[in-house]
Amino acid sequence: MRILGHRRGIDPDGAVVVITGASSGIGRATARLFAAEHARLCLAARSADALEGAAAECREAGAASVTTFPFDVSDADGHGRLVERALAEHGRIDVWVNDAAVMSYGTVEQTPVEIQRRIIEVNLLGMMWGTRAVVPVFRRQRRGVLINVSSLYGKMATPYVSGYAASKFGILGFSQAVRQELHDLPDVSVCTVLPGSMDTPIFGHAANYLGRRVKPVPPVSSPWRVARVIVRLARRPRSHTDVGQLQHLASLGHALMPGTYGDLAPTVMRFVAVGDERIEPGPGNVLRPDPTTDGVSGHWRNRPARIAATAAVAVGIVGAGRLLRGRKAALT
Repeated sequence: MRILGHRRGIDPDGAVVVITGASSGIGRATARLFAAEHARLCLAARSADALEGAAAECREAGAASVTTFPFDVSDADGHGRLVERALAEHGRIDVWVNDAAVMSYGTVEQTPVEIQRRIIEVNLLGMMWGTRAVVPVFRRQRRGVLINVSSLYGKMATPYVSGYAASKFGILGFSQAVRQELHDLPDVSVCTVLPGSMDTPIFGHAANYLGRRVKPVPPVSSPWRVARVIVRLARRPRSHTDVGQLQHLASLGHALMPGTYGDLAPTVMRFVAVGDERIEPGPGNVLRPDPTTDGVSGHWRNRPARIAATAAVAVGIVGAGRLLRGRKAALT
């Protein structure tokens, strides 16, 4: 008898794994780790050149086979062609990772409509179209693991990333609904991963309409941490997995004291993420890929920043605790 809620995973060795957003960041790191497990990879992203670079790394890492499929995830029909390609070459799909994403900084008034629309088309609709394309395959097989990469921004927001936060909130709701639709298939799993700030290129090639250089909110963790979680989820599926515990403590504070968080977030964001250096506003890679910025790392990590961020989080937790105790005392 199967235990309620338990889902059987997939052994990555020889598994057929499809990854969107595989040319950079978390997607590229994930492809490398699946390759080291001798998986059969189908890698998708907008840039054919960047995909070839990722594919070469995966072949060197030990992948059983690597196929590249350049396309834009906002193209719903493209996902169908990607499924057909994977099935034609391998006869099945075992793991599907929806990771493609773009990002923009700016207030809601500053950010052009075409940029906000594009973020939703790539991050949310692209994930929805990928899911829609692969779920019938999983139904026929009666087995498979779907992994949707959301974000800490799927549970809490900060200023200047309204479109990105909206798309990541949407991934959580959509994934929950699909998980419920597939409840009668105990060996088909829908997993959602929520990373905090990761050292990927997305921050460097995001659209930016603030007119100032930005950086990820510290502490910035390695994208390899997320990649390891994704490979582990293939083996042992779970509904939700947070990555980056320090920042997820902030989400706990948000849940406990949303008003206080809302008051503090604008100041914190301006202090730790928005720099003084002025830059020309522009769309980054949101509208068109930029293969020159692809890779796993965005080179944001440094030890002093991590120490300072850890101290700031600790001080914030202590302060929040004192504030909460003070409020309780005032009510008694």
